[in-house]
Amino acid sequence: MLEPEEQLFRRRRRRRRNPLLVGLSLLLAGALVVTASVFAFGWMRDLLPTVSVGEPTAQDYEGAGTGEVMIEVPQGAGGGQIAEILAENDVVASASAFTAALQADPRSSAIQPGTYRMANQMSSEAALGRLLDGNYREIDGVTIREGLWVAETFAALAEATGNEVADYEAVDPASLDLPDAAEGELEGFLYPSTYEFGPDTTPQEQLQTLVDQGRAVHDELGIPDDELREIIIKASIVQGEGAFSEDLPKVARVVENRLEPNPETNGYLQMDSTVHFIYQERGLAGTTDEQRANPDPHNTYAHPGLPAGPINSPGEEAIRAAMDPEPGDWLYFVTVDPSTGETRFATDWEGHQENVQLFQQWCQDNPDQC
Repeated sequence: MLEPEEQLFRRRRRRRRNPLLVGLSLLLAGALVVTASVFAFGWMRDLLPTVSVGEPTAQDYEGAGTGEVMIEVPQGAGGGQIAEILAENDVVASASAFTAALQADPRSSAIQPGTYRMANQMSSEAALGRLLDGNYREIDGVTIREGLWVAETFAALAEATGNEVADYEAVDPASLDLPDAAEGELEGFLYPSTYEFGPDTTPQEQLQTLVDQGRAVHDELGIPDDELREIIIKASIVQGEGAFSEDLPKVARVVENRLEPNPETNGYLQMDSTVHFIYQERGLAGTTDEQRANPDPHNTYAHPGLPAGPINSPGEEAIRAAMDPEPGDWLYFVTVDPSTGETRFATDWEGHQENVQLFQQWCQDNPDQC
């Protein structure tokens, strides 16, 4: 026999719901779903190209058009935004016609950001063809080589973009988002790579792009913030001294070995690249006694340990070498043939002197380059 509480429970379960209330509840739930869908579609609509459903005869020009007009496709622009840009500049007759052409061509996702040479009043198909043809894309590119000094980087940027070197010199490093490891200086932190800048990109924006690229590489390599400055300084020496990729990890090992207390080097790196940085001179294979005596804090002949800061902007290979030097006992190296970059390594002074003689012979044969 059921207890009174159990009888009450079963009576409650058997109670029928009011059909009117059930209907109202379902109607309200449906309205909420429709409202949410409307808001969701409104938010997502801006991310999608305009679909030309219901507009099969959207206005469109015919042919390849005439004249020339420069169109910039922004970074991250979707099909709808590109269509609007083209229509606003009278490249195509309507955004909807161009959107229809986009949807019909599976290659459309390959459109790259950049500046394009288009024509006035083109058919949507012809306009899409130009956007997919790399020959119509204006590449305002500049390659910043590994190992450049800041002054050389400024010169390369100015030449490629039409700005003046003074425009870059006028940028206050404090206005850039430099990592703390830079200690407010650009040297070592203008990352070498190939960059494409829009025609309206300012020198400050260009420099920030180089800094940001460096940050991205450093993060990808997993360099701790408190180790970044030392690694970049070491990498800059490796970059300045090594001629070939395979030599970089060996040069990095020499740096590490010479920094360790030992009777042969006493912690002096004695790297010519640090002296060349002080004098901002290229083209000579050696240094003079006077130069090596310069008390500048970057001079590793005059001061033991690492220089006061980076001596150039190292690339990824040099950074990797500084992070993971090749095992070995080398204490010396010398580029015995600067014309080819051939470098020889030695573990002791005697072996090094044999290599130095080869370098001196090269200098005798090439007196204008030493």
